Parts: sequence; C-alpha cells; structure tokens
Amino acid sequence: MTAPASGQDNQPRASLSLTDAVAMIVGLIVGAGIFGTPAIVAGAVESEALLVTVWVAGGIFSIIGALCYAELATAFPSAGGEYHFLQKAFGRQTAFLYGWARMTVIVAGSIAVFAYLFGDYMSRIVNLGANSSAIWAALVVGGLTIVNYAGIREAKITQNLFTVLEVGGLVLIVVTGLIIAGEPPAAAPAAAGGGPWYMGAGIGSAMVFVLFTYGGWNDAAYISAEVKDREKNMARALLCSIGIVTLLYVLVNLAYLKGLGYSAMARSDAVAADLLKNVLGSTGEKLISFMIAIAAFTSVNGSIIVGARSNYALGRDWSLFGFLGKWDEKSGSPRNAIVVQGVIALALVAFGAIYNTGFKGLVEYSLPVFWGFFMLVGVALFVLRAKEPNAPRPFRVPGYPVVPAIFVLTCGYLLWSSLTYHGKHAFVGLGVLAVGAVIMLVCGRGVSGKAG
Repeated sequence: MTAPASGQDNQPRASLSLTDAVAMIVGLIVGAGIFGTPAIVAGAVESEALLVTVWVAGGIFSIIGALCYAELATAFPSAGGEYHFLQKAFGRQTAFLYGWARMTVIVAGSIAVFAYLFGDYMSRIVNLGANSSAIWAALVVGGLTIVNYAGIREAKITQNLFTVLEVGGLVLIVVTGLIIAGEPPAAAPAAAGGGPWYMGAGIGSAMVFVLFTYGGWNDAAYISAEVKDREKNMARALLCSIGIVTLLYVLVNLAYLKGLGYSAMARSDAVAADLLKNVLGSTGEKLISFMIAIAAFTSVNGSIIVGARSNYALGRDWSLFGFLGKWDEKSGSPRNAIVVQGVIALALVAFGAIYNTGFKGLVEYSLPVFWGFFMLVGVALFVLRAKEPNAPRPFRVPGYPVVPAIFVLTCGYLLWSSLTYHGKHAFVGLGVLAVGAVIMLVCGRGVSGKAG
C-alpha cells in the first residue's frame, strides 16, 4: 500500500484476476487456527460423525455468508470493506464501534490467539520454562511489529516466504494421517454425554470454534474494488475458495482421526504434533511443530498487516484517533497504527498469561464481538436494499430474503452460543466494546480527513 497523495486517496485499480482472487481468499482463510481448534471441537461434540458434520456445516454456512458479502461487495465496492457497508447502512457511530472493535478485540485478539498457538508449538521445540507459550507469544508479536514498522516491503516478503511452509504443514498432516499412519491404539470409551441438551450445547460450542477457523473469507470484501469483472468474479472467487478450504479442513480432521483416534484427538493440546509423533517419532513431532509455528507466525503477520490498515482508516475518519491516520511515506505503512496495535496485542498476551487462558481463552475473548458485527453486516444487506433500492447490484443473493435471513439467524445463534458457553472471557471482549461506546459518546464526535 502507498501513502495518500497530497490529501487525495489513490484509487484502487481492478487488477486481480479470478485466479488471483481465489488464491488470496484461500490465503486469508487458511491460517494457524486449523492446527489448534480441531481438538477443541472434538472434545465438544464427542462423536466422529458429528465432528465431520460440523466441519462440513461450517463450509456451508461460510458459502451462505459469502453470497451475502458478494452482493454487498459488488454493489458497494470499497477498500473499507465491512466498515464501509456498516457506515452506509447504519451511520458513522456504528462504523466507529466496528473500527474500535477491530482495533481492540477482533484483530488484536486474532494476533494474540495466533501468537499463543505459535508459543504452544515452539515450546515443543525449545521450552522456555513455566510460561513458555506466553514468552514465545510476546516475542513473535514484538518481533513482527518491528518488521511491519520497518515497512510494507519487509512485511510482504516475510508473508510470502512463510505462506509456502504453512500450506506444506497441512499437506504433511493429510499425507501422514491418511496414508502413512496405521490403526490408532485402542482407547477407553468416552463417558456418556448429558442427553439432548448436552449435545446441543456441544454442537453450539463446537460451531463457534469451527467458524472461527473458517474466518477470513469476509476479508475478501477489502479487495472487492480490485477484482477484474467483479460483477461475475467476486461471487465465483468466494465460492471456489470456500469450497477448496472446506475440502482441505475435512481432510485434515479425517487425518487426525485416522492417525490418533477420536479420544486421543479430543485430549490433545497440540494435535498435529501428537499425530506426527505417533507416526514418525520425535523427529516428526519437532518437524510439524516447527511448521505449525511457522503457520501461526504467518497468521500473526497477516493480521498485523490488515489490522493496522483498518486502524489507519479509523484514524482518518475520527479526529480523536487522528494519530492513527498518519501514513509514513518512506516505509509505506501506517507506523503509529502498527505500534498501537502491537501494544494492544501484547496486553492481550499478558492477559492470557496472567489468567492462564492461552489459545482457547483468547478465542473466546473475541467471539461475541465478532459474531455481533457479522450479524449486523447481514442485516445491512436488508437495510441497503430498502435505503438504496436503485443502486446497481451486479450480483444478487439467490433465494432472497431466505438465504440472508439464514445467515443473520445463524450469526445470532453463534452470538448466543459464545455468550452461553464461553461467557467468562467473552464478556471481557464485550466490556472493551462498551468502553469504545463511552469514548464515542463522550469525546469522539470530531471528524478528521474523509469519511468512509
């Protein structure tokens, strides 16, 4: 990205082909989460059939959401993505809360989550003591904040280099679990569940983590203005990429099941490393731990790149955060936004260490805020159909209003699930959002630069 030229924004050009868009969206979705969440999901559903079902259901839900986003992104293309949709539908106050949430909860939370996953796996290679995961997490957040502060060139080189290793780690898991591994050792049968209510609670809890792992396709909205022939290619890119990722995620879970067995998978705190250790011994464990640490490293770096730029947009629209809206021409990056984001992420890493929450607790921290705004974007589709009925809509959601209603209701269910089954840490994230609302009401009404 480049700095705005003398008070005017450089306009994004339609330079991405369908193949480019699919590759980019797959890269946004596939992250380190698939190495950490399958064991949590397995522990929640307590059935192999349900385990596979919830991962398939996650792909189906993501396709439904992608259809809604395809209409919004082709009707209102903007580098502002969801921020832009929410502002057009609900006004500046809602857009401010979303920008605040991305800065303090959604993106900063993702950085801390992936940093902890990096720490969990690096600790398998080099253990730094009692708080090894937290120490590694702090080191990766601090180090990559410095890399991004240096400039976008350094950040992009880092991202491209390690993305190859990230994909290689998934391929290694699938090949090891489905082809090389023999039958897993017999395990004691799991304890009986608590009846229909328990099963419903398990599925609700599991879906929260499944859809966290599928998260990232919604960021395709930020490239909507740069896709060639977006009237056709935006929807195609979203559907193709989610289909590819769904297949890959199901294969990875089947590999864990075949290589470890259900009970061992559900009990594991580093499921991919345990699979490789069972099949290839300690060398395999260290190899996959390193590759997964690299995947988490890549996810941290990608979140820093995207998050800093949304914080920059918030700073341009609101004078209270004007210091975030400064672009450094020499580095080609919003340096102030990068530093602030790094500090918030480090604070969340410290929170995870103090309260011993780690990866799972930090995912829970961001869940209700994430699903609440996701639901609002779905509602925005209905609002904008009413407010701007004559706006060109090259792509319309098939099955309107039923399909977007399913998306909104599912987001509402997941918001409820995140509060019901993960309330302890989830309410902390809501508290941070409430602080943003107070700031906006008390002293955040000024405008700096262009809105939107």
